[in-house]
This record gives sequence, C-alpha cells and structure tokens, in this order.
Amino acid sequence: MEKELENIKIKLEEAMAEYAKEDICLAFSGGVDSSLLLKVAADAVKKTGKKVYAVTFDSRLHPSCDLEIAAGVAKELGGIHKVVTVDELEQEEIRFNPVNRCYLCKNKLFKTLKEFAKGVGISSVMDGTNEDDMHVYRPGIKALRELGIVSLLAQLHITKAQVKKLAAEYGISVASRPSAPCMATRLPYNTEINYDILERIGQGEEFLRTMINGNVRLRLHNDIARIEVDSEAMEGLINNRERIVSDLKEMGFSYITVDLEGFRSGSMDIGIDPVL
Repeated sequence: MEKELENIKIKLEEAMAEYAKEDICLAFSGGVDSSLLLKVAADAVKKTGKKVYAVTFDSRLHPSCDLEIAAGVAKELGGIHKVVTVDELEQEEIRFNPVNRCYLCKNKLFKTLKEFAKGVGISSVMDGTNEDDMHVYRPGIKALRELGIVSLLAQLHITKAQVKKLAAEYGISVASRPSAPCMATRLPYNTEINYDILERIGQGEEFLRTMINGNVRLRLHNDIARIEVDSEAMEGLINNRERIVSDLKEMGFSYITVDLEGFRSGSMDIGIDPVL
C-alpha cells in the first residue's frame, strides 16, 4: 500500500477507535463511503466490546435495490443492521423539489435516525459524507451540522478516490460500486416529485445497467429523457441505441437523448450557488 494511503488508514482507524469506546450508530446505505465506515467501526468494536448499529433508510426516494445491497453488505462486514422506514413526501415542502430539498430530506432523515439512536442509548450518529462532498452543492450538509452528525471521512479530509482505494484494500465487496443518490436528483428543481415517475426512471436505469457498466443516470425533463453514462460507455450506448430507444419508449419515455458531456454528479445543479 502506498505510504499516503497507509497514513490515512491509520488516522481513520485511530479516530474510529475513540468512537468505539461507546456504541456507534451509523447511517448505512451500502454504498462505498458508509461501507468503509462500517468495516472500520465493526473492527474497532471487536476490541472494545461495544456495538455498532448500521441503520438503513427504507425510502422510496432511493433505488429499491439499495435495501437488498445494504443488507448483504452489513452481513458481510458485521454490525447490527436495522431498517428504518421513512416517507419524505409526507412533508409538503419536499414534494415540489425545491433547491434546498436535500437539506429538508437530510433534516427529516437524521432527526429520525437520532431518535433511533436515543432509543438504544447512543448519543453520537455518524454518516459517510466525504471530503469531495464539501466542495460541491450539498445543502444537506447544513442539516448534518445542525444536528451534530459526525462526518468522520470529511473531518479527516478523506476524498472519494481515497475511500474507494481503502475499501478495496479492506476487501469490501462494494469498493467499486457506483454511487446511487436520491432519485429526486433525476428531476429538475421545482418539479413535483411523483413516486410513479421515479419508479419508471428507476426501471429505466436498471434496464440501461444491463448493457452499460459504470455510472448511469436517466434525467427527466418533461418529455425528454436525458441519459448520462461514463465517457468510456458512450460507444456501447450508441451501439445499442435501437434497443434502448425501443425499450425506454415502451416504458413511457417520449424522447430519448444522450448527454454528450457524459455522467457527472450534480448535473441538475447548474446555476446554483454551491455555498451552503
């Protein structure tokens, strides 16, 4: 292992060891960030005799496969896996996808998680925000700060690339898993969020992943479905365009387009001030 990564690993394990003096509650999606934290936390509590709770939100604003993946990864890494069901659209403000939707959602989710943690006697709650998240539009970070959530990766300035390298070093199965953010990111801001539409978008992305590796996003702008994939996947997308167009139209999408910029996180955030 390269020296820099070894130093980061040591810092992360040392920091987690301090938290492992008490029980730990971790917001756990089954993605690479929270999986890395769960691995390090599970190893740490073995030495202290404490518990680590890996809590996954059962939310219709996230791909349905997330829950299954999270359960499998939690079983692989250790810890006590719990599922908390939430419905963000019960909150009227969230339904119309305002530019601060992520703040409203995180506020609701992590208040719920803090209540769970309090119920099992835990005062500190941890999440997988990393250093890269601090430099893009992430209004949800404000909610995390207000609620006193511990973002250990960000506190240690560990980037996404470093997270993936560390996860691979630990042998975590989802080390190379593409990120799977909230499905509301597939719709423009100030557009009403409809679960039926999100389910259709989810089905479309799942279909695209049967042919395309890496990151896949299907963004919906009224009648236009805009496909984002990694640059190296563009050729495969074009080669399969007839089947892709046919199947997506059968799902109810009227116009199918390919974004020539390719996949990039936060493509719906253009023109928004990233300052939190």
